[in-house]
Amino acid sequence: MNAEHPPRRSRRVFPAMPKYFEHEGARAAAIATVSCFVFFGVVSALVFTSPNWPKLRDQFFNWDDFKKSAPDVVDGFWLNLELFFWAMLLIPIVALLVAVMRSLRGPAFFPLRLLAIVYTDLFRGIPLFLLIVLLGFGLPALDLTGVPNGVKFWGIAALTLSYAAYTAEIYRSGIDAVPESQRASARALGLTQGQAMRHAILPQAIRNVVPALMNTVVSLQKDVALISVLGIRDAVREAQIYTSRTFNYTSYVVATLLFLAISIPLTRFVDWYTARDRAQRSQSLV
Repeated sequence: MNAEHPPRRSRRVFPAMPKYFEHEGARAAAIATVSCFVFFGVVSALVFTSPNWPKLRDQFFNWDDFKKSAPDVVDGFWLNLELFFWAMLLIPIVALLVAVMRSLRGPAFFPLRLLAIVYTDLFRGIPLFLLIVLLGFGLPALDLTGVPNGVKFWGIAALTLSYAAYTAEIYRSGIDAVPESQRASARALGLTQGQAMRHAILPQAIRNVVPALMNTVVSLQKDVALISVLGIRDAVREAQIYTSRTFNYTSYVVATLLFLAISIPLTRFVDWYTARDRAQRSQSLV
């Protein structure tokens, strides 16, 4: 055999992969479309052919009651958005403070760490509904000097205390995920513990937990409706008032649609941001 001219290796011929995947993608899309039509068609047939569907439709999907109740429910929904806005401003501040307190090192900071642990354990253990009732109906009776007694204030306080406890743990997970070498390097440069936390640890930690924080925003937007138990005339309370007057539940459907109009775009935005963040991290690792 001639060493100068080694035998050529047989080249394996593969099918055209792009065309194959295009074919498979079109086939999968067709199957998904047909299965959706079949599923929702069966569900619709079961619902609309039910003997009690006309009664349910009149009680929950009455167009006349929809138009009559919508103005008051929409006005109440603006109050929900106001409460959501103030809670969104306060929760990250309180949560970050608690997370930093719990992440401090050294025996001198033990009281602060203990206070942070007690706070997170306490307010994560109390259901939000009970916390709203306890704060909204209990503390105003004390008539504390300099403390507002309005239900809006205590409703926002309950949301802030509860959600800040969960958010603080999200922050803390991000702080713990930062490599210890980052903290050691900052201290080696002469930074104090507070400066290292501010300039080296927290910027990385917050970036790591942004997708998880945005999911809490979606949950908060829905839980704002629980404040209606205090008698505040938000969207849910206005729907309840209309129902008690007419014995028709269409007003609750109006309130549901308003909350969905906010929560669904928020959810899609969170999914988009999470996917983008995951893609950026993947590219940075390449």
